[in-house]
Amino acid sequence: MAVIGVDLGGTKLAVASFDRSGSMLDKKVTALQNRTGKDVGQLIVSEIDRMIKRMRSTAGDVTGIGICVPGIYHAGRGSVWAPNIPEWENYPLQKEVAAYLEDRGEQLPVRVESDRACYILGETWKGAARGCKNAIFLAVGTGIGAGILCDGKVLRGHGDIAGATGWMTLHPEFDQKYASCGYFEFHASGKGIVTITRDLLKQNPDYDGQLRQKELRDLSTRDIFMAHEHNDPIAGPVIRHAITCWGMAVANFVSLLNPEKIIIGGGVFGPAAVYLNDIEREAARWAQPISMKQVRIEVSALGGDAGLTGAGKLAID
Repeated sequence: MAVIGVDLGGTKLAVASFDRSGSMLDKKVTALQNRTGKDVGQLIVSEIDRMIKRMRSTAGDVTGIGICVPGIYHAGRGSVWAPNIPEWENYPLQKEVAAYLEDRGEQLPVRVESDRACYILGETWKGAARGCKNAIFLAVGTGIGAGILCDGKVLRGHGDIAGATGWMTLHPEFDQKYASCGYFEFHASGKGIVTITRDLLKQNPDYDGQLRQKELRDLSTRDIFMAHEHNDPIAGPVIRHAITCWGMAVANFVSLLNPEKIIIGGGVFGPAAVYLNDIEREAARWAQPISMKQVRIEVSALGGDAGLTGAGKLAID
């Protein structure tokens, strides 16, 4: 018996099979290659079909499918808003996958969730938050979001938008540049860190440090973290401010929700994992002190497979 988990990102699609204990049996990653709209949907259903056939030849029946999507999943109408995928403003993914399977005589349940919800589901199933009933996954990648588990249930919110943490207010003065993504995401996401650093390099033509070795268009967060480790005068303030923002966000979650654990992951938290103690110290300055002593802050145990594993858990449930 197996289930299938699907993790749709902005540039690639990962499909994996899991046994009911959570062990990954097989995995395939496919680049989206600039697909848009229905072409992305067609790729998803064809890769699911391929995995079903493969599992039936090796592991027996497939009993369910879970799909992790970037953006917002509107559970009431089964549609997805995914801003990084053109023509996915209201895409009927759940119905499309279910109809595709039904046309082929497959009667399999199909569940869809946002990536942030799948991150925390994956970590509570097979990762750093196993056994937790109250936990948060703070995802720091191109953007910032949070999967929130309260009393064993994923917090969805009135319009399925709970966890849009990039808009967390960490600064008293509003600027129009924060309107599209929020102050937190503007300053502490991967995209934000790179954008701010590029702007500073343009404003400082006399700077001749490590970051000048890169073309501005090729600059990455990894480059900026490495420069910060060498006391770079531009990278240093950018990264220190990001650490402050991450710590303040953790403090807000601790004070509001009193979680057992906060797991930090996402694409940025490979190189940023070394700053976990700094983040915790910053959080302790701001957080409710009793709750702060009760929480544990850890780096994701699943890394890039957190969303995929969470999708597998959707299928199990």
